[in-house]
Amino acid sequence: MSFRPQPAVPSRLNRCQLFGPGSRPAIFEKMAASAADVINLDLEDSVAPDDKAQARANIIQAVGDIDWGDKWLSVRINGLDTPWWHHDVIDLVEKAGARLNQIMIPKVGCAADVYAVDAVVTAAEKVAGRSTPLALEVIIETAAGISHVEEIAAASPRLQAMSLGAADFAASMGMQTTGIGGTQENYYMLREGARYWSDPWHWAQTAIVAACRTHGVLPVDGPFGDFSDEEGFLAQARRSATLGMVGKWAIHPKQVALANAVFSPSEAQVTEAREILAAMAQAQKDGSGATVYKGRLVDLASIRQAEVIVRQAEMIGG
Repeated sequence: MSFRPQPAVPSRLNRCQLFGPGSRPAIFEKMAASAADVINLDLEDSVAPDDKAQARANIIQAVGDIDWGDKWLSVRINGLDTPWWHHDVIDLVEKAGARLNQIMIPKVGCAADVYAVDAVVTAAEKVAGRSTPLALEVIIETAAGISHVEEIAAASPRLQAMSLGAADFAASMGMQTTGIGGTQENYYMLREGARYWSDPWHWAQTAIVAACRTHGVLPVDGPFGDFSDEEGFLAQARRSATLGMVGKWAIHPKQVALANAVFSPSEAQVTEAREILAAMAQAQKDGSGATVYKGRLVDLASIRQAEVIVRQAEMIGG
């Protein structure tokens, strides 16, 4: 272990981030009543240019008017290459009130992008007299973003989460696909005449997880475009969870339960984790740094793995 310990990620649930356009206020209350841990109200891609100002006003009013319960409430602003983003930030911070938890920055390409938004947020918070600092989440969806992913993860103490935006990422990389996440038909290996499909998003997800875990940021998988394909969504979510991501976007309400199921430890996993912790506690009392649990070796690394599962279960239960 390095003499600089790996920082802990924020202690909050982020199993599912449910997205909805700011131009459709009629769905806000349904989003608030959903089982998603995070609500992302959108001002960017899902809102037409002529509707940007009204969508912003809709969100500002809804932040204070709707009972969001214990949801983590986030707004995706427009990209820094647009004429709308600075009004998004200033109006949200100065007018939306303290119930807003987070601003999501799309298409982040370098640490300076995060710095720019952080600077505007900081100034607007002083004007508004906000006492609780707004959190930030960034979306990695360009070649520049994945190239600078570690410096982005370290760019601001406000940064709590980082997501992969598969569609724009694919476009930026020049990938020959119009799919949003999931298996790609032509991305396969051939052996003895049989095709084996691999995961074209794996390397980007791994880079994001490593950068996030290095700097104490929550790594999140992005959208799965075919919301009629539940098995495809589950397959990608399970791969993401195995790689270390903590949650996934939902672009349709039916995806919320799927994401929550994948990113919640099962009862069997929690029981096993608690048993491992108990076995290791006894081993340490006996003066040993390792023991055998169900025929396999467990040691100090096993404690750290088990503690992750138990903490997650406790947050869900709490």
